[in-house]
Amino acid sequence: MSGNKQREIALAILMIWWGAGHVFGSEPLVFESGEARTMLVELFTSEGCSSCPPADAWISQLKESPDLWKKIVPVAFHVDYWNNLGWRDRFAKPEFTARQRRYVAAWRGDSVYTPGFVVNGREWRDWFGNRALWRERPAKAGNLRVTLSNETDVTAVFTREDSRTSPLQLHVALLGSNLESDVKRGENSGRKLRHDFVVLQLAKTDLIASGDRWIGSISIPKQNAEKPRALAAWVSEEDVDSPIQATGGWLNSPAR
Repeated sequence: MSGNKQREIALAILMIWWGAGHVFGSEPLVFESGEARTMLVELFTSEGCSSCPPADAWISQLKESPDLWKKIVPVAFHVDYWNNLGWRDRFAKPEFTARQRRYVAAWRGDSVYTPGFVVNGREWRDWFGNRALWRERPAKAGNLRVTLSNETDVTAVFTREDSRTSPLQLHVALLGSNLESDVKRGENSGRKLRHDFVVLQLAKTDLIASGDRWIGSISIPKQNAEKPRALAAWVSEEDVDSPIQATGGWLNSPAR
């Protein structure tokens, strides 16, 4: 069987499965970007870093922003290179550290550091002093529509604005908010730390091209967290971290 035929069959199965989820599954949640590029704001942080709480507070204040989920999608990655320095961060994962290292390598930087902000794949150091995010010139990136069914099944349709045909990938992050940690050791010993937009799970999958649309699906683990949660999703070129388009939203009420 040819590669094109295999892709056609896979696409047909995906479309049938996607439609069936709307008919037989529970009421789905739909998150959709506009055509203009949405900013993906990434924070690399750690509970072991005494300089990180102000950055955590900065990203938390985005809960009050009218641009949240419309123009800004925030995610906080907890890195693991602080874990052996007095306090083990329960949210840290080595893959989040690897993501930050890839960014630094792309910028030809010297080393990773916390807190570190990345906006649309670019390093951003001006968060301190409560400075506002820079505003890029409005650019059309394409429409990203993400549907979550049965709490775990994610499907995405991305209509690309440009005519490039390079392979694309979908990234899906399950986020925790209103999370608290009582730190017993390390630089933040004795402090109660509060976190929002924490990446609890991160998954990615290849998208399948169908004309000017790219379609994909992936399952995410079900979480038992009692705190409000959100979902963030973005599209990038294959094996590239910088986003092309992003969307997301709350899965339940974001209690203050």
